[in-house]
Amino acid sequence: MDFIKSKNLKYEYVKVEDDNKKEIIEALKGVDINIKKGEFVAVLGQNGSGKSTFAKLINGLNTLSGGTLFVKGLDTSEIDNIWEIRKNVGMVFQNPDNQIIATIVEEDVAFGPENIGMPPEEIVENVDKALKAVSMEEFREDAPMYLSGGQKQRVAIAGVLAMKPECIVLDEPTAMLDPKGRQEVLSTITRLNKEEKITIVLITHYMEEAALADRIIVINNGEVAIEGTPKEVFKNVELMKKLHLDVPQVTELSYYINKANKKMPNDVLEIESFVESINKIGLKKGFEYKKVERETEEEKEPILEIKNLSCIYSEGTAFEKVALKDVNLTINKGEFIGLIGHTGSGKSTLIQHLNALIKAEKGNIYFKGVDINSDRKRLKEVREKIGLVFQYPEHQIFEATIYDEVAFGPKNCGVDGEELDRRVKEALSFVGIKEDYYKKSPFELSGGQKRRVAIASILAMKPEILILDEPMAGLDPFGRDEILGNIKRLHKELGMTIILVSHSMEDISSIADKILVMNKGCVEMFDRVEKVFEKEKRLEEIGLSVPQLTKVFSRLDINVSKNIFNVKEGAEILISALEK
Repeated sequence: MDFIKSKNLKYEYVKVEDDNKKEIIEALKGVDINIKKGEFVAVLGQNGSGKSTFAKLINGLNTLSGGTLFVKGLDTSEIDNIWEIRKNVGMVFQNPDNQIIATIVEEDVAFGPENIGMPPEEIVENVDKALKAVSMEEFREDAPMYLSGGQKQRVAIAGVLAMKPECIVLDEPTAMLDPKGRQEVLSTITRLNKEEKITIVLITHYMEEAALADRIIVINNGEVAIEGTPKEVFKNVELMKKLHLDVPQVTELSYYINKANKKMPNDVLEIESFVESINKIGLKKGFEYKKVERETEEEKEPILEIKNLSCIYSEGTAFEKVALKDVNLTINKGEFIGLIGHTGSGKSTLIQHLNALIKAEKGNIYFKGVDINSDRKRLKEVREKIGLVFQYPEHQIFEATIYDEVAFGPKNCGVDGEELDRRVKEALSFVGIKEDYYKKSPFELSGGQKRRVAIASILAMKPEILILDEPMAGLDPFGRDEILGNIKRLHKELGMTIILVSHSMEDISSIADKILVMNKGCVEMFDRVEKVFEKEKRLEEIGLSVPQLTKVFSRLDINVSKNIFNVKEGAEILISALEK
């Protein structure tokens, strides 16, 4: 039985240009999709492909422009059916702030069940189960406003789980979660699907998540581009990349090896299967590969020093929370630091201290040897030299045009005339925003473009340190690679000191020199990338992980350097190591 069935489904919206001309945008162009009751379907597609539009149509949040869409046999175009559809289809949004409304966590989770008339004793039971399912029991009496972005997302998911819907539609639900939190949510989703037969529609940019589904549907430019089982879809590596998407690292690895050695399957999805296939072919005895280690760098000049920094939110109240505890760090000029940690580990609190958005009440922060909090009159200069790009770029954007947005910072620092114009154009050019976009509204841009404008607005200030809080979250692989490319150029060409916060171990491994690991408000590790990722067991204990490629090589009986983080390089090594 089809739980969701669309035929020639269309959705259009009207875009109004600056000259008041109207343009009709086709978000969906005649989509035929059938999802059976109890099926787990992952929906992939680049940003702007129509994925979220499709999700909102299922839940009745948008009204279709053409064709038909039935949910549990109910026509979504009939207004009288919407209440029943929404009772049966729970929706989890990408940004939890759009979904959380109560002032206490357990009250927010109970809000949905109360509104559909669930009996009180059942509400209590379901709220308990839902909070446990997303590992948020200890926060049940906390205020959502004090939670991190990832913790808020777990609360939003729990709010839907508590309503016991027959279908759950999740739009990038794990984008802000740490690896452990992501695994917990995925395990919950999988269990609900397998044991309770709940239909799951998961929109994601994490290919490893999509690999868990029964079926994958790829939407491109408002149309279904490809669909099938994860193996059927992901073995089309070149096609997926043409669609600006990706495949799991282990699948890409098997694909490249298969091109040279046909004994290797080209559609492997799991690390265990990959290792089994490699061992079946056989590895050459005595094979070893030692990658040239980077030479020990000469002693660098410290640019940022943190001494005995602690932070307690709402100290002395019922909501007291230790966010940072006696943090001591030295960051040198020109270093690229990857900052990782479990959700709520103190990452965002730490970086907001670094340019005095949060004043250090206990401890000191020195920029070039001067305490940034010693003179409040110097804060403008500090924030000019230490730039921060927030997790959500829309929180940072407010001007009417892209040009004015990027000009705002330097203008407020006294820059004007030709110098201001030069800075704005240089910054926008650096992040790939063309001149014909300058007078457009930044609010019309995609998520990836907004992030580029947010980065440009900081670059125009000529900072010496750039801090980025999850700049790739929610972006498709193409948008992610664009942003990573821009950040790499900043580091390489301008010699800028970079601090990048991310939950993606793959991204961090591909770009950072050193990794700072935060755990429960403390510094757990601070070392070179390969040294940190050697400690896989400890990282997993504190809710983190290592890149999939690192896991592969650690499970193979092969003498290979620990700093292999590039899939093509890994494939070349294994091709050489395999028996013919």
